[in-house]
Formats: sequence, structure tokens, C-alpha cells
Amino acid sequence: MKEFLFQADDLHEKYLIQENQKIEKDKALVNQILESYDQKSVAEILRRVSHHDWTRETLNRWLSGKGVQRSLSQIEVDMLQKMLPEPPAHHPHYKFRFIDLFAGIGGIRKGFEEIGGQCVFTSEWNKEAVRTYKANWYCDPEQHKFNEDIRQVTLTEDPETDINDAYRHIDNEIPDHEVLLAGFPCQPFSLAGVSKKNSLGRAHGFECEAQGTLFFDVARIIAAKQPAIFVLENVKNLKSHDKGNTFRVIMNTLDELGYDVADADMNGPNDPKVIDGKNFLPQHRERIVLVGFKRSLDIKGDFSLKNIDQLFPEVRPAIRDLLEPEVDNKYILTENLWKYLYNYAKKHQAKGNGFGFGLVDPQNPGSVARTLSARYHKDGSEILIDRGWDMQRGEADFDDSDNQKNRPRRLTPRECARLMGFEKPDGKDFFRIPVSDTQAYKQFGNSVVVPVFTAVARLLEPYILRAAEMKERKKDRISA
Repeated sequence: MKEFLFQADDLHEKYLIQENQKIEKDKALVNQILESYDQKSVAEILRRVSHHDWTRETLNRWLSGKGVQRSLSQIEVDMLQKMLPEPPAHHPHYKFRFIDLFAGIGGIRKGFEEIGGQCVFTSEWNKEAVRTYKANWYCDPEQHKFNEDIRQVTLTEDPETDINDAYRHIDNEIPDHEVLLAGFPCQPFSLAGVSKKNSLGRAHGFECEAQGTLFFDVARIIAAKQPAIFVLENVKNLKSHDKGNTFRVIMNTLDELGYDVADADMNGPNDPKVIDGKNFLPQHRERIVLVGFKRSLDIKGDFSLKNIDQLFPEVRPAIRDLLEPEVDNKYILTENLWKYLYNYAKKHQAKGNGFGFGLVDPQNPGSVARTLSARYHKDGSEILIDRGWDMQRGEADFDDSDNQKNRPRRLTPRECARLMGFEKPDGKDFFRIPVSDTQAYKQFGNSVVVPVFTAVARLLEPYILRAAEMKERKKDRISA
């Protein structure tokens, strides 16, 4: 009997070890989920699927070790796994690697992943945007790095940092890649004199001229990592910003770094570098796209963004195709807000300035919305969905009961995801929105029209694959 007692103690100890290991693994999974979702939501989901008494408090106590410690059931683990983004179909057999700077919620990333790329580094400082990014994009724990403040990588916060030390630090922190993607903010440059530049002994002119801007961080990374191709995105007004000085410094910097920018000499109203999202989705949204090729690789070829028109959809979705069949009444404008917007528009109309709000008729298949902005959460005025309000009635009829009943409404966050191309109306490419409506509106308003950059990626695909192949051949020659 003693022998069985010893065996029982041994089995019990082994069980406890395995159970503790399982609990730690489960906690790691929950903490990964909590990078995107709040504790209250996760607890509710666990409670519904398992019927255990999960609350925000019990979940927090379980994570901290102060509550009852038990491993999660298989159904609980399965549910949590469904909340994580799946790796792309080609993972881990990628064709090339890319990095995603000033990533926002991943609007540029999507197209490059679809042509076989693997994201190996992401940088985004906004914590709410990071939540949405991690909820939707697979980040390989072994082959992907996530960074919040890019200046910690580029060491640009300290102007006295030795440039060679900065380049070495960048090279250590950022994995090698063929393509660099960046939607950097637009900032004015502070011009510095040649004497100062010479006195500091910096290796590049941009190290002096562009310092203090976030484009400077992009330039340092390009200088240190020498990607074969880059894709930079910004607002259309980048070209005229600061009387053209900003764009001049950017183009001079890219040239100095040894890159040819596609369509660099093209300007005017037909500049192919400026792409309007309305060619893909019913939203007027112009963005400038700078595609650069490393000059020494001689891979530019005949690439031009003019050819993007070959990838326009045969039939562009209509506004009505993007709308949800039913929406909560909270998205309908209040009587006071609608009256304010109406009177504001009438005042400016009288001055010849046009309407102050954008009313979109969902019954008109040709309707194109104004540009969705980050301030959409405030009043939704740039894109209001017409619910039957009679525009022809006189001001005296504004308070008519039918007109008030048919007040227009905002887009829902889900509809914004569709208008920006993150999600298709048929439910494909379902986009997770783990943040509040206010944050979601800000994130979509700051993002890009996804199909635009999917098209850019497809145009670039043969050039990227050629660059990746050249890099592999070079590696083989060195190893031989």
C-alpha cells in the first residue's frame, strides 16, 4: 500500500506541474488578447462560452494570481484563439519581407501581405491604433517586432548622437527587408545653414535639413537598411505644404540616399503620384504616393503609377452597398445637432460658400462621399446618410414632423471600415473593431483607402520579387 501512496504523491506532483504550466500558457494567451480587447469584454465572452463566473474582477484576480487558479477549458481556449488574427495563407513561406512604419491600423500593409509579403517590423505610437492593429494583423512572435516610438529606434531625440552609432542601432533593431512602407505625418522642415551642417560633420545633408521631423526618422531607416523599394504615403497637400519646401526637402533627400522616385518629374492636375480613392470606392480621398527604387539595383524599369487605372474595379461599389441593413438610433443626428448644421450651412450658402455638410443619397448609385476625416466623431457633418429629409422644403418647414423624423445619420464604424476598404459588405475580410466608436472614427479617418494600396502592391509585385531574387543570389555568391 505504501508503494501506491508514493506513486499517488508522484502523480499528483506531476499533475500540479503540468497544470501550472497550462495555467501560465493560458494566461499568456489571455494577455495577448488583452492587447486589443478590454478585460470586461474578454470576461463576458469567456462567461458566455463556458458559463463560468467570469467578470472583469475575477479575470483580473486570476491573472494576478490572487483568485482561484485553474487552467482554461478547451472551449475557452478555442474561443480566445478565434479572437486572434490568423497568419496569412503563405505564412511562413513568404516571398519577401517588409516593414510598416507609422502603421496606423494597417491600411497599407494589407495589399503587400496579399502578394506574398511578410511583415517583420511595425511601428505605431498611438495605443488605441495599436489595439486595432494587433486585433487584425498577425504578428509572428519569432519573426516580427512591434515598436511604438520610432525615435527610440532611430535615436533622433538626441541631436548629439553620433550618426554611425544611430545607423548601427537601427540595423540591430529593424530586421532586414526588401520593402519599406510608411505613412508619415506631414511636418514643416526647419532649414539649417551649410556652415552648421559642415561643423557637425554629418554624412548626409538631410541629417541637418530634415532633422526634427518624422520624415527624418524614415530617411535614417532608409539610409541604414537600404531597402530595395519604398512606398511613402501622405496627403495631397504635401506638395504645396510650407510653400513647397517640405516636398522639395523630401525629394532631395530621397535622391541623395540613392533612390529613383517613380513619376518624379510629373506634376500638375494629372500627376500619377496623386491617387483618388473614388476610383475604387465611393469616397473622394486624394493621397500622394511616392514609390522609390534603389538606384544601384537598376530595378526601376518602366514602372509608373499611371498604370494603376488598369486595376480600377469594373464596377465600383455604391454607397448603398456599404450600408448596414439596420443601425442603432444613436447614429441618427439629434434634433439640436441637425438644426445647428442646417443653420450653419444656410448661413454659408448665403455667402456663396456652399453647404457646410455633405448629404449622401444612398439611392443614387453614382453618389460619392466627401473625405472621411479624423474629426468625424464630432458631428459627422462631412458624410451624412440621407434618410428621406426633403432638401427642397423651405426654411419654415425645417421643423416639419416628417423632416425631423427623417433626420440624416452618421455612418457607423462598420460602414466606415467598408468605405475605407478594410472590409467587404459581404462579410469577407471581416475587420475587428475593438475600440470605442470615437476611437474607431479617428482611426478610419486617419487611414488610407485600402484598395488603392492593394493596387500599388500589385503593380510593384514583379519588381519586388525581382529585388528579393537579386538579394538571394547575392547571399549565395557571398556564402560560396
